[in-house]
Amino acid sequence: MVDARHPHAPAPAPSPEGRESEAIALYIHWPFCVSKCPYCDFNSHVRESVDQQAWRDALLRDLAHEAAELPDRQLGSIFFGGGTPSLMPPATVAALIDAAVHHWPAADDIEITLEANPSSVEAARFADLAQAGINRVSLGLQALDDRVLGWLGRAHGVAEGLAALDTAQAHFGRVSFDLIYARPGQTPEAWATELGRALSFGTEHLSLYQLTIEPGTQFATRVAKGEFEPLDPDAGAELFEQTRAATAASGLAAYEVSNHARPGAESRHNLTYWRYGNYAGIGPGAHGRRDGRATVRRRKPENWLTRVQASGHGIEREDDLPPRARAQEALLMGLRLTEGVDLSRIAAISGLAIDQLVDLAAADRLALQGLLIRDGNRLTVSDAGMLLLDAILAEIVAA
Repeated sequence: MVDARHPHAPAPAPSPEGRESEAIALYIHWPFCVSKCPYCDFNSHVRESVDQQAWRDALLRDLAHEAAELPDRQLGSIFFGGGTPSLMPPATVAALIDAAVHHWPAADDIEITLEANPSSVEAARFADLAQAGINRVSLGLQALDDRVLGWLGRAHGVAEGLAALDTAQAHFGRVSFDLIYARPGQTPEAWATELGRALSFGTEHLSLYQLTIEPGTQFATRVAKGEFEPLDPDAGAELFEQTRAATAASGLAAYEVSNHARPGAESRHNLTYWRYGNYAGIGPGAHGRRDGRATVRRRKPENWLTRVQASGHGIEREDDLPPRARAQEALLMGLRLTEGVDLSRIAAISGLAIDQLVDLAAADRLALQGLLIRDGNRLTVSDAGMLLLDAILAEIVAA
């Protein structure tokens, strides 16, 4: 479906100062896991031991470099991702949060999220992580069926996962969890039962992802060997529509392709990405965007660590994004949201005219088909269009 051509003069390019009033986001990547899940293509690595002091020092240096590149900003959110950041020592988490809010003044309602596996070992750290400053946790439950969890390579069972969810909801004001659906052989009836149970827990935010067979993963190898077949795309589309209907009926309407929340409980950090705001990314493989400049850190943990120790940062590439690339990124990210995009804002960010951003004739044609909604400069993909998002983007985004 979707863990995305110009005759008039361009709009004036925005000055960097024009975006300084927008709060920035900070992403911190912890690359280590206890084991590698067969569906995972994230930058995660298994190591027998980790020099915790060396890693804390390196992350703090990488953070200081980004802060110097993005001065005089307010910090709206911090997100610890991975890998498995719940394996980080709480003291390291606290040190990074303290350093971040020292470099940038924090918004009064700053959101500080940490991804966690729902194991009893990691749940035992939740009190210390809350004390360190984490106020939102995203749990990787992934399924509510022990057989499926085993097939997904997860180390926890359903009972252990739900106990961790209870612990999380006792320690953190905001909690989200992930489920993977559209699994091989999954029926609408089975998914309705599992999703209904998930919605009964009263959690404010759910991330519901269709299983995707990513190149280079164990699952990709198993599919190539004929060990299993992915769910038929038409069946996946039916489950997608079923998911959106069920979550909306329960008060957790979709606000993005795969994310559902009660009003006000949306992930503010991820909204910064989707709304194409500025964000700093530190740690192995982390990406960042600052005032039209793209940063990419070295991916392999050891190479990143060596780079930081030698240069004070882990950056492998840093490039100015041309106007059209900025515009396309903003469209590809923003049209995933149910709120859509403000084309005039993207024009200001990129310095291009609106009719240089999108093929307006194609957009109007898709609107007549009920796949897009165009209201002045606001462009939104309809519920029906979300099933065809990739095809819609290919048709309307100006080349």
